[in-house]
Amino acid sequence: MDCIFCQIVAGTVPSEIIYQDDEVIAFPDISPQAPIHLIIIPKKHIPSLAHLSEAESRLMGHMVSIANQLAKREGIFESGYRLVINCGKQGGQLVPHLHMHLLGGRKLPNALG
Repeated sequence: MDCIFCQIVAGTVPSEIIYQDDEVIAFPDISPQAPIHLIIIPKKHIPSLAHLSEAESRLMGHMVSIANQLAKREGIFESGYRLVINCGKQGGQLVPHLHMHLLGGRKLPNALG
């Protein structure tokens, strides 16, 4: 198992798990880009957003719901936060396992320039 996120799910690579249910797990990013920077991943290995099947599309709604819960828990729900999903190498995806970034805790720059 080469995927670092699959290893975190399996418990073979330690991480500070801040949320977990039957479908997803969340933990702090090891290279945070904001005061709050969490990663939300499906427990099932899905290489990227482009590999998400129609049957798995409900999973994205669940991930967003968990991101909202975590934003409330982290105290950034009212002030605002950003959710980011990079897809593929040219889209900036570094780990080939579908994941969502939850960023907040400061004013974030306009992502589109």
